[in-house]
Amino acid sequence: MAPQGQPEQVPDDGLTTRQRRDRPLLIVHTGTGKGKSTAAFGLALRGWAQGWPVGVFQFVKSAKWRIGEEKALRALADTGHGGTVTWHKMGSGWSWVQRRLELAEDPAGAAAEGWAQIARDLAAQTYQLYVLDELTYPLRWGWIDLDEVLAVLAARPGHQHVVITGREAPAALLDAADLVTEMTKVKHPMDVGQKGQRGIEW
Repeated sequence: MAPQGQPEQVPDDGLTTRQRRDRPLLIVHTGTGKGKSTAAFGLALRGWAQGWPVGVFQFVKSAKWRIGEEKALRALADTGHGGTVTWHKMGSGWSWVQRRLELAEDPAGAAAEGWAQIARDLAAQTYQLYVLDELTYPLRWGWIDLDEVLAVLAARPGHQHVVITGREAPAALLDAADLVTEMTKVKHPMDVGQKGQRGIEW
């Protein structure tokens, strides 16, 4: 294992250590294990502490389900310390869409509208950290075009970090990412019939 903070190799790319360290990252959390979204929200917490504007976009979870991380990050954003946190949830009508797009009515349309707004925000450099929670699912289902997503992410201007979560991330997304973590399930209470519980799953 390399010493903390020391890369195993230094590329001959002409960049200074600071320039190389401060590059914006595309991060993917995938795999069958628990913790993909939780890890992404941990990054959002770090971003908030750095004073970054953070945008969270949830693609699958019900808009009526208020998860613990959302409650905590909203409360922190309201303190006036740290950065701003903007939270967008599928199913409650995207805040930038003229008409309401309920998840049950038109999930593919809602996902497409959500992605279109993310693309606009990336072009405008609205946030410094984007959490695209469970984006892998609409990508797998064909609701959002993978090639378009990869092109937009590759061309994003400025210093914008993006973290994408969800199972079965497409191979092309993994290839494009700078950092990929695969959560592997070894054991889970659901294996013996225990349902999710407050404070652990939400």
